Amino acid sequence: MRHFPGSRVEVRSGRLASALGVVLALSGLVLTTGTAQATWSDSGQGLDRYRWSEVTPHAQWAPRAGLQAVSLRGNMYVMGGRTPIDPAVVPIPGASDIWSDVWRSADKGRNWHQVAPSDDSHWPARAYFQAVTMRGAMYVMGGQNFKITGCPPFAPSCSDFFNDVWRSWDGRHWRQLTSDAGWTGRAGLSAVVHDGAIYVMGGSRNDDSAVVGGPPAREYFNDVWRSTDGRHWTQLTASAPWDPRAGAAVVSRGDWIYLFGGEKGFTCASIPGDPTGCVPPYFNDVWRSRDGVTWEEVTPAADWSARPGHQCVVLRGQFVCFGGFGLFGNPVDMWASRDGADWRLLKQTPWDATSGSDVKYDFDALVAPTRRAGPPSLFTFGGDRETFDFSDPTNYTRVDNDVWRFGPPRWCRTGA
Repeated sequence: MRHFPGSRVEVRSGRLASALGVVLALSGLVLTTGTAQATWSDSGQGLDRYRWSEVTPHAQWAPRAGLQAVSLRGNMYVMGGRTPIDPAVVPIPGASDIWSDVWRSADKGRNWHQVAPSDDSHWPARAYFQAVTMRGAMYVMGGQNFKITGCPPFAPSCSDFFNDVWRSWDGRHWRQLTSDAGWTGRAGLSAVVHDGAIYVMGGSRNDDSAVVGGPPAREYFNDVWRSTDGRHWTQLTASAPWDPRAGAAVVSRGDWIYLFGGEKGFTCASIPGDPTGCVPPYFNDVWRSRDGVTWEEVTPAADWSARPGHQCVVLRGQFVCFGGFGLFGNPVDMWASRDGADWRLLKQTPWDATSGSDVKYDFDALVAPTRRAGPPSLFTFGGDRETFDFSDPTNYTRVDNDVWRFGPPRWCRTGA
């Protein structure tokens, strides 16, 4: 079941007690720690030697989708998101608890400690928002809550869409930098830190007709905004050349920002001249920009299938894209590219999936060293495996609180 933005849900915050992109791409890299030197060498042959391993099947935080994860000063943080409620308890399809809690792990995702509760002491509960790190702090921005009161006639639920920005140095204490960043409140937005600034782009507001129906119509964005402090924002373009969309994956590599895929609706769009067919309005194009103003299309259609709810990261100098939602089955594949144009299908499947029901969407991912001097690994957190089958009483259970690692099976550390 697609949930960003516009799912039918109920706000019930607080029932349960929140990216570091480090790429060590060269074998034999030397790191200095105090007075000791440590080196590592990858015994494998790049990404083909990487393997999936489950760090923990059930973290201390509640199962959730639309969450965010960041890494800061050696700690991992998970925050926010939505947890479905049993429809036998709340008979509204998609009813969920919405979170503002923050959890920290000091051991690469195995054990978690709550550092901020899900209450009104900091940023309001939300899902399908963005969190980034910059200059030693973490920033939370955008997203949506979900409510069942004050909605348009005949709408079972509706959302407030945020354009506030919050900052924290430790995940526990938060300061609101602005209640109105200037860009329209939105969920499913994309954000990235690039060249010393935060960039926000895309996203949408209002509910999708496939989920709730009725006015106002869902609105998609392709504007781009920039801020060096999270408080003051400048619009770089009101209309980038890529189609308005939500759920795009965005990364920074070298001098460029790259944007991958996304969606402009949850279900099918008609095919001109073919009244019996339909194509989900999903994207698999790739774009890049040095400054957020001028964009160039790297490819109109990557080799991986069009999708939203996926993740793309930079791992060992390559783009790695995986996961995501498929209307006719979630995609069981992982792809790598050195330039964003030419893609290679990896032999591994995400989370060792054997079918689309094992593949997540609306999870989060980050890259961090395996150990202090180790090679880089990809970590994933939580995610959604729900479908549009509202009649399935177990559908709400297909949201996870697991942590997985995709990394080299062996590495050698000497001289520590």
